[in-house]
Amino acid sequence: MARAFSEFKYMTFDVVGTLIDFEGGITSCLAGIAAEAGVAVDGEEALALYRQARYMPDAGLFPDDLARVYMVIAPRLGLPAEEKYGVRLRDSPSTWKGFPDSAAALAELAKSHRLIAMTNARRWALDHFEKQLGSPFFATFTADDTGTEKPDPVFFQNVFDFVASFGDSKDDILHVAQSQYHDIGISRALGTTNCWIERRHAQKGYGGTIEPERFTVPDYHFTSMAALAAAVRESLKERT
Repeated sequence: MARAFSEFKYMTFDVVGTLIDFEGGITSCLAGIAAEAGVAVDGEEALALYRQARYMPDAGLFPDDLARVYMVIAPRLGLPAEEKYGVRLRDSPSTWKGFPDSAAALAELAKSHRLIAMTNARRWALDHFEKQLGSPFFATFTADDTGTEKPDPVFFQNVFDFVASFGDSKDDILHVAQSQYHDIGISRALGTTNCWIERRHAQKGYGGTIEPERFTVPDYHFTSMAALAAAVRESLKERT
């Protein structure tokens, strides 16, 4: 049985894909470029091509790597393979939006738990994302801070060491994320309780997120942040 939410002191969050709508951000930017070029792009096709390009051996840190990704996928989408458009896609995270339920859910969860961001994005992008989300975090960890990306266990160990500085451990953490590949599988392997936010529950496939080798059944499963916040609210009521 899953533990009671009140047993956790911390909730750690994947940001891009869980709290920030990166798929919508990418497809919106590409659609704008396509409109200027007088063509149309299929969003799901674009995300599939993005996923393939993003995980090439020569990939760089996100979202800076989006400039390279654009030049890889543009010809296959019928878009102009010009560097200025790659730069536009690279810079687009500054305008990406949070999912409609993200900020309110985080604000509520912050009343009962310490919230920690764990993102493969670089610090400059997280600065924009935090503004979208209402700056709810107790602490934040980016690829710049850890020197690596999830699902590398080293990323998680940085967070474990941080909570240990307060006399706490990974047992005090509930890890919340949408990516089976980057978060749910590795958090299970590391012995951390997890919560899967299935943002693409109404869509087929994995969209812009790499498909895991195997599916990991999460400890908790919701299709939105609002549903998680509601479950925590009810759980805390029952204990008072």
